[in-house]
Amino acid sequence: MLLLSTSSLKWYWIHKIFSLAKKSWYVWLDLVVDRSNFDTLDENYLKSLSDEFLLPVLSITAPDKTMEKPKIDKIISIWEILWCQIYNFTPPHITDKNIDFYISYLNKVKKDTKKTVSIQNIEQKYKLFVIPEYKNANLIDIKKITWDTTLSIDNIDNSSWIDLIKAHEILWNSIKNIFLSDKSWTKDWLLPWNAWWGVSFLPLESLMMKLKTLGYNWFFTLKVKSTELWAWNDNKVLQNLEQVKKYYEKHFVNYK
Repeated sequence: MLLLSTSSLKWYWIHKIFSLAKKSWYVWLDLVVDRSNFDTLDENYLKSLSDEFLLPVLSITAPDKTMEKPKIDKIISIWEILWCQIYNFTPPHITDKNIDFYISYLNKVKKDTKKTVSIQNIEQKYKLFVIPEYKNANLIDIKKITWDTTLSIDNIDNSSWIDLIKAHEILWNSIKNIFLSDKSWTKDWLLPWNAWWGVSFLPLESLMMKLKTLGYNWFFTLKVKSTELWAWNDNKVLQNLEQVKKYYEKHFVNYK
């Protein structure tokens, strides 16, 4: 399944994001909860949009820090209305007051909801050059948190000699979502049609074809910066979304 992340079009109101997704023939969405956009926190409004456009929200991506119990519960309340299948969280952030509780509570959520609670890899940053911002953040450790993971291509740290293929080998069958995400301006661009620019010893399409042969049946999510989709130009947005979809179909859906 190919989902469109609402963060890929975050410059638009959420209603228009649903509209553009529908026009581009995307049939599932990943909702990125953004505290600066109250529409992403209004579960009843989101349900009305999902019903209006016949676009299920199958995935919810949480903010990347300060995820205390009330905030996790709010995401659960959105899930209860939208009937999502997967939650995407980050490893514990330095601002999370009780890291042990954070981890245990995510596992409780997984057990109680019987849904996938997935931990995404994050590019590690440091306070004062020595204090890591995220705990349990390497690929082996994130796998152990809930045993479900999301592979974010944007956050693969090439400087540690972990490339796209090696990251997949480490996370392996724990992967439940793959963010087809672009790189920051200081790194290689990584929209699918630019994937041959050297993100891996093998390009993105090789990973997708490998996943198809291995029987991968979870999610891919297009999660890029709005500027990469030309978010100021609706026609260009639709063209780019169509191009990504064709890329996905060629290298995954129709690959034999």
